[in-house]
Amino acid sequence: MKIKICGLNPTRDVQACIDLKVHFLGFVFYDKSPRNTDLRDIKVLKKFNRKSSQYVSVCVDPTDSFLQENILGNFEYIQLHGSETSERVKEIKNKGIKVIKAIKVKEQKDINLYKDYEDKADLILFDSTSMEKSQSIPKDLLNKLPKGEKFGLAGAINLQNIREYSQLGFNFLDLSSGLERENLKGYKDHLKIKNFVNIVNELKN
Repeated sequence: MKIKICGLNPTRDVQACIDLKVHFLGFVFYDKSPRNTDLRDIKVLKKFNRKSSQYVSVCVDPTDSFLQENILGNFEYIQLHGSETSERVKEIKNKGIKVIKAIKVKEQKDINLYKDYEDKADLILFDSTSMEKSQSIPKDLLNKLPKGEKFGLAGAINLQNIREYSQLGFNFLDLSSGLERENLKGYKDHLKIKNFVNIVNELKN
């Protein structure tokens, strides 16, 4: 199982995640988010030896100029959370960066939206429509989501439900608020991260 931890702080959290061999380290570039990353901190990120971890920039409808000035060359992946069309996803991928396209799922008809992006994006991430309010995809829809190497799941994943999602067949999970300190958005709890990684390693074995 691969995991991505999103909404990380460049100065507080990166080394801990690298040391724990977290696969994907996510940094939010969205002004309205309490987890928004200061563009100046990109210079901080470049100083780390990433080892086996990969950086993911999380963006909403990024412009070409924003990509060129801030993202390209600094991140292995870009995660797109806006209204990007399949052609826009293809354009961004052709700039030389891997793409994760988020699909927001509220009802069954939303699931099939992934088909527009399946041959353009490197990974498809199914997420809830809550926009950082830590809500999960409705349970009756979880079994209907495609599974496999190319598909991931986000939305209210935490230490308590990781085993359940693993049993449902998901092998790429994206976490954010579930690994934060109580009532402190953006402040990751390193003990929670360590415990989560330990559970994931147990599930692998």
